[in-house]
Amino acid sequence: MYPLRFEPLFRRYIWGGRRLATVLNKPIGEETCAESWEIVDHHGDQSVVTNGEFTGKRLNELIREFGRDLLGEDAMAKITADDVPVQLNGRFPLLLKFLDANRNLSVQVHPDDIMGAKLTPPDFGKTEAWYVMHADPGAKIYAGLKQGVTKVMFREAIDRGETEKLLHSFEPKAGDCVFIRAGTLHAIGEGLLIAEIQQASDTTFRVFDWNRVDKDGKPRDLHIEESLAATDFNLGPVNPIEAKSTEHQNATEIVSSDKFIMRKWETNEPVEINDNQMHIIAVTKGSIAIAEDPSGEDLILGNTALIPAECSSVTLTPKGPAEILDIYLPI
Repeated sequence: MYPLRFEPLFRRYIWGGRRLATVLNKPIGEETCAESWEIVDHHGDQSVVTNGEFTGKRLNELIREFGRDLLGEDAMAKITADDVPVQLNGRFPLLLKFLDANRNLSVQVHPDDIMGAKLTPPDFGKTEAWYVMHADPGAKIYAGLKQGVTKVMFREAIDRGETEKLLHSFEPKAGDCVFIRAGTLHAIGEGLLIAEIQQASDTTFRVFDWNRVDKDGKPRDLHIEESLAATDFNLGPVNPIEAKSTEHQNATEIVSSDKFIMRKWETNEPVEINDNQMHIIAVTKGSIAIAEDPSGEDLILGNTALIPAECSSVTLTPKGPAEILDIYLPI
């Protein structure tokens, strides 16, 4: 196998803007756009390869035909284990996207794996992490509840129309990373451009939508009971992660979890990927060349690629100073 690039899938929600085009050069057309799904295998939403001999192949086809070469032996064994629900068995476990929040997203919560498996149809839980690429002055992230908020207190605040008062919030800056464990109430505020890695789920329970209406004058559906059931009221406030040093001088570890690991490279020197694991690469500043990439094109700001586990050694060569997110599965 070889480094793979995919066609993005665009999602147009009421909170989207134009930054996916103006900053990340995505071909979104003349309309606003909220999300660019870069790498996804979720039912009918499928990334399609755009380079090399696998051009036109869907990600779920690659998993079926070359799963161990793509993911590695251990990761493939996990996603095909007997205890994985049949509708989720053999699915690529992660989803990478970019989000342009031109308006506040709804206050929402995602189920964990246990609750997700009981849905109809079953879905993964949704633990996610946000890397802030741009933040307007005063932009906010809402992450977790204020210390000491109970389920009863939160339900009463919902009934009074005072949901926002119990949410923990802060003003992020570019370069911050926020880890949102499944069960955490959260919202991305307006004025933020985010790179997000998450479990491959699209299950969201909305608890509050800022009293707004859609183009037809109707409010979006809320899922109050589901949100209360999914929320872990023991989690408390969430703040940006403190990056940890690694064995590489130019790399820091910004997320380490049982769902995914994310490193950030800030470098103008070549980066070697040679651990026989699958890696998702996203360029958040500058540009890089990827050895053995049949497209022959540099990976520029907002571009992503998947390096299969079978690629025993791949070199990422920055074209000047670059910032690279490197995401992989825990062993």
